[in-house]
Amino acid sequence: MGLAGLRVKVDVGASRLRVGQGEQVVKLSTRGQYGARLMLDLALRYGEGPVPLKEAAGRQEISEKYLGQLIPSLKTAGLIKSSRGARGGYVLARAPGEITLAAVVQAVEGSLSFVECVSSPGICKRVPVCVTRDVWREMSERVIGLLESITLREMVDRQREKDASGELAYEI
Repeated sequence: MGLAGLRVKVDVGASRLRVGQGEQVVKLSTRGQYGARLMLDLALRYGEGPVPLKEAAGRQEISEKYLGQLIPSLKTAGLIKSSRGARGGYVLARAPGEITLAAVVQAVEGSLSFVECVSSPGICKRVPVCVTRDVWREMSERVIGLLESITLREMVDRQREKDASGELAYEI
C-alpha cells in the first residue's frame, strides 16, 4: 500500500490516532489525549461561564494536577482564558468552531511530526537523499491535515450524538 492509499483515522473516543490498518497504532501522548478531552469539556460548556479545573478533571476522570500542567501551554497558544476568584475557572478563548484539534494537540505536544528530522531537517545530513524521511513527512502532513479539519464544534456535535444514542455516558 503506497502513501496514496494511507488511511488516517482519529478515534476521539479511544483517544488514539490510527495510521494504516489493523493494530498498527501511532499513539498520542497523554498530553495530547488529555488536552483534547479538557478542550472538549470546555467546548461543551461554551458560553456558560468559567469552568473550574476541578470540575473538568472530575468529569474527564483525569488528575486535576495533570490538567493543571496543560493549562499554561493552552493559554500561551491563545486557546483558553482564565479567571480567578470564587467563580473562576477556564473558558475557550474563541468559539468551538474556530479551534481545531490540530491547534490543541500542537499546543500541548509541540510538533506533530513522527520523526524529528521532519520538523528539524538541519539535524540530519541525510535529509536530501533520505526517502524514508519523505514518507514520514508525507504521513505527518496527512495527519496534521486531518486534525486541522476537525474543530471543537464538530467534537461537541459528535459527543452530543453519542450522548443521545445512549453510548458511553458523558456527564454534563
